[in-house]
Amino acid sequence: MEKNPQNRVRLRPVDLARPHGLSTQAVRNYEEAGILPAAARTESGYRTYSPLHAQALDTFLALLPGHGHPTATGIMRAVNRGAADEAFRLIDESHAQLLEDRRTLSAVENALRDLGSGVPEPGDSAPGTPHPGEPEPRPPAPAAPAPPEGPTPAPTFIGPLAGRLSVRPATLRKWEAAGLVRPRRDPLTGYRVYGEAEVRDARLVHQLRRGGYLLEQIAPLVDRVRAAGGLEPLEAALGDWRSRLAGRGRALLTGSAKLDAYLGERERGR
Repeated sequence: MEKNPQNRVRLRPVDLARPHGLSTQAVRNYEEAGILPAAARTESGYRTYSPLHAQALDTFLALLPGHGHPTATGIMRAVNRGAADEAFRLIDESHAQLLEDRRTLSAVENALRDLGSGVPEPGDSAPGTPHPGEPEPRPPAPAAPAPPEGPTPAPTFIGPLAGRLSVRPATLRKWEAAGLVRPRRDPLTGYRVYGEAEVRDARLVHQLRRGGYLLEQIAPLVDRVRAAGGLEPLEAALGDWRSRLAGRGRALLTGSAKLDAYLGERERGR
C-alpha cells in the first residue's frame, strides 16, 4: 500500500500559482530556491507537483508577513531538507527581534515622557558650564561635596553606539547630516561623542526607521520633540508602529500554525 496517497495526485505549476495570483515562473523559482520540495518529472520532463507542494507554498506565503522573505526562505529550506531545529532557531530569532522592538518602543515612550515631565536633558549645559571647545574657567574654591543624585550614563562613541543599534557607523553619520542626531565633538580628538540625549535621539530615529518612516518624515518629529518635549508629536507615529508590532505578532502565530500543519503532513508522508 502506498504510504502517501498525496503522491498519486498530480498538480501543474499553474495549479499552485493560480490560487495565490502568482506566475508559474514564480512557482518554479520557489522550487529552485528550496522553498518547495523538488518536483517530480514526467517522461517528457514536465514538472508535476502534489498537494504537499501546494501546502508548502501556502506555508511559505503565510510565513512572509511575520518573518520577511530571507527568514521565511531559510525556514522552508531547513524544513525541506529535514533540519527542523534550524527552522525553529530562525523562528526564535524572529520572536526575539519582535520582543526587542517592543522593548525599544517602550524605552522611547518612557524617554519622551521624561522630557514632557520636565526632566533636564543630560546633554544640556548647566549655567557657567563651558561648551566644547571653550577654555575651562579657573575652578572656584573647594566646597563641600553635594550628595550624588544617581549615576549618569557615560558618553559613548560612534562605533559602540552603532553596535548597540545594529547599524553601520555610516548610518549614524547620515542621520547626523540630516540633523536627526547631534553628537558633540571631543575638543582634543575630534571624535563624535554621544551623551544620553544623543543616544535617545539615535534610538528614536532607529525605531521610526524600523517602522518604515523616511528621514524627511522623522526630522520634523525630532525637531518638535526637542523644541517642546513630550510625547504628543509622536503619538500618532508610535501608535502606528505599535499596531504594526501587533500585526507582526499575529502574523508570526499564523505562520507557525501553517508550518506546524506542513510539518505534520511531511511526517505522515514518511
